[in-house]
Amino acid sequence: MGDCTESMLIETAKIYCPYCGENIEIIVDGSIEQQNYTEDCSVCCRPMELSISVTGEEISITARRDDE
Repeated sequence: MGDCTESMLIETAKIYCPYCGENIEIIVDGSIEQQNYTEDCSVCCRPMELSISVTGEEISITARRDDE
């Protein structure tokens, strides 16, 4: 039986919530080059749209309000 596990590069990143402005920590899977998803702020619980781009070891994150 072959090994079908895929290497995941889990990292944490700090971003500012576009609603409340708090500096929060999110978890990013660095093994996926392009990611777009909605995550609630851990402080104000409002939905943020996250766009994440991974290039080599550099991670770029854009957080937008869900109502924009």
